[in-house]
Amino acid sequence: MTDQPGRLQDRIAVVTGASRGIGRAVAERFAAEGATVVAVARTQGALEELDDAIHQAGGPAPVLVPLDLRDFDALDRLGGSLFDRYQKLDILVGNAGALGQLSPMSHIPPDIWAEVMDINVTANYRLIRSLDPLLRQSDAGRAIFTTSGVARSPFAYFGAYAASKAALEHMVKVWAAELHKTRIKANLLDPGIVRTRMRAHAFPGEDPTQHPEPAAITERFVELAEPACKPHGEIVHV
Repeated sequence: MTDQPGRLQDRIAVVTGASRGIGRAVAERFAAEGATVVAVARTQGALEELDDAIHQAGGPAPVLVPLDLRDFDALDRLGGSLFDRYQKLDILVGNAGALGQLSPMSHIPPDIWAEVMDINVTANYRLIRSLDPLLRQSDAGRAIFTTSGVARSPFAYFGAYAASKAALEHMVKVWAAELHKTRIKANLLDPGIVRTRMRAHAFPGEDPTQHPEPAAITERFVELAEPACKPHGEIVHV
């Protein structure tokens, strides 16, 4: 850390899926830019590793929230806890996602379909429902949701994931339209192909080194999280 104020200095940022991949990279970058990160993920140990990394880099101490996003009541409580502690929220990054089963649409088990929709769509709706009032208390509330090109280009065997991302995109655009007269800017970010565990699972025969690491794409997240951000209701590409 330098003495120069970061671009997200003193901002409060919730990041879901913060324990690995893009979410962890964004959490580390936000902390390096001066934000207090509320890191949400299922795995306590991985969150503690993130905490260590942020401390070693000299960033503000993060708040660790070990939470399964399918625990919707807990997401409601998250909003109340953040209000009690900060009375506002400056940034929401809805990044956590589930790939589900890659198979013909008719072969996807109902429980897998439900899990993908719960994590990729309903959890983000519940986060909006819980955190919208806090974002309105910020001088420049920012919301960023990670999406994918498969939402707009049908890709065989990605049925549940593609449908969930298409629903996410429409949901966020509707919310953005409702926020037109507020100080909040809500956008979707399509990171393209990135070296993540999900990508490796979807394309196991690929050479992962041909793709950028998550840390290489965090600049776009910072741009959309800054108070100076202008886009609203858009799908932004890295």
